[in-house]
Amino acid sequence: MQTAADMLASDFATLPDLIAAHARERGERVALADSGGTMDYAALDRAMDRVAAALQRDGVAPGAAVAIVAQASVDYAVVFLGALRAGCVATPLAPSATPAAIAAMVVDCGAPLVFLDAANAALLADQAFAARRIAFGDGFAAWLGAEDVRPSPVAIRPDDPFNIIYSSGTTGTPKGIVQSHAMRWAHIARNAAAGFDTAVTMVATPLYSNTTLVSFLPTLGWGGTAVLMGKFDARTYLTLAERHRATHTMLVPVQYQRIMALADFAAFDLSHFRFKTSTSAPFAATLKADVVARWPGLLVEYYGMTEGGASCGLNASAHPDKLHTVGQPLPGHEIRLIDDDGREVPPGETGEVVGRSPTMMTGYHGRDGATREAEWHDADGNRYIRHGDVGRFDDDGFLILMDRKKDLIISGGFNIYPSDLEAVLLRHPAVGDGTVIGAPSEAWGETPVGFYVARPGFEGEDAGAILSWVNAQVGKTQRLSALHRIDELPRSAIGKVLKRALRDRLEDFA
Repeated sequence: MQTAADMLASDFATLPDLIAAHARERGERVALADSGGTMDYAALDRAMDRVAAALQRDGVAPGAAVAIVAQASVDYAVVFLGALRAGCVATPLAPSATPAAIAAMVVDCGAPLVFLDAANAALLADQAFAARRIAFGDGFAAWLGAEDVRPSPVAIRPDDPFNIIYSSGTTGTPKGIVQSHAMRWAHIARNAAAGFDTAVTMVATPLYSNTTLVSFLPTLGWGGTAVLMGKFDARTYLTLAERHRATHTMLVPVQYQRIMALADFAAFDLSHFRFKTSTSAPFAATLKADVVARWPGLLVEYYGMTEGGASCGLNASAHPDKLHTVGQPLPGHEIRLIDDDGREVPPGETGEVVGRSPTMMTGYHGRDGATREAEWHDADGNRYIRHGDVGRFDDDGFLILMDRKKDLIISGGFNIYPSDLEAVLLRHPAVGDGTVIGAPSEAWGETPVGFYVARPGFEGEDAGAILSWVNAQVGKTQRLSALHRIDELPRSAIGKVLKRALRDRLEDFA
């Protein structure tokens, strides 16, 4: 049998095989931890076998989706990983979606089984779909069967589907993004220097998010420990990180913001941290600088998308003069910038981001048309994925993102990038959080409108005064036509501002 080290040095290995090797070589090391306890690699390997055998017993064939709707837990991870061992396709679904949307995703992926925690079992009780429902707890224990059962071996090829991740639906109906074992292997293999073999990784974002999987999967692939957190709370996160002596984490920018805003942040012992990462949403340069200054360990920002495309990395600790960028393309990743006609733009000019890499999605599940719309091909026929962002490269090859293409505001014929205005708005001392959207305008076609959340202690600050301050800092064509204070910005579970939800509420502020 191959050792884990041999597998990790090879051209391809599967995560279930890596976990089996870790069970043989370091079986007593904790693989998973949650509020209910821990599970070592030997126990995880046995539990995965039981899940895979039960799936085979129930006639769930390799290539079939296995859906999960639950908060992160050890049982959740066991089902996810056991499904992979059976050659099935792990399909984690967002509990934050509406019951009807969750049911639609279950139907869309064709899963014969859906695993639920108690809260989501109740939430979906009135929803109709053919998949058999298995509730974590006693029902799950009974479904697993005998402890000594072993599954029939399944050969897994690099191109076989690993998971289906559904898009957030912030821009429309969620689409199932199919990702292969080869893609996930690339995520594991590219982290050879990140120290995941001795990691204790805080997992504080949901397991249905690609944001989470790009740190969760390498942790297990290299034999580290994943600490699974349920609902995120900044102080609870720091308490757990201190208790477990956490070394690694992936957090979205709004989580960093809430953690760094705690008055007693410095009271927590975070000295074991070696590697912190962030992705999924814009990360303000001032916040990056604060994290670098006050939180031990490297801070690396990744820019990419669930569909794959290409990724950039910014070592914020090593490049304090590049915090306004998202870094440079990772090795083996290629980014080009194109205009509205699909032609590459000259160096230094702004264009739509398209990318290609070893980590591209196979396509959208059952949506060939949507897959084609997401693709761009160069003159040689090479396939790229459209990122939906607008950006430009600086003279050193660092990518500066201007905005989401769909969020670009065209006012009186001028292009206005909301991110430029948001950066100014967030500099005001009374503003704790903020965003800018485009609103319809009879005079200009569109006009920028801002929303902000007051920083604690500044609730009495006049919105009109803040509006005047912002408009004094920007060009005439960029000025906000209105600024509204709200209690909280609507965000997805991984921290993306739901600008569509704000557009839908514009009449409430008229």
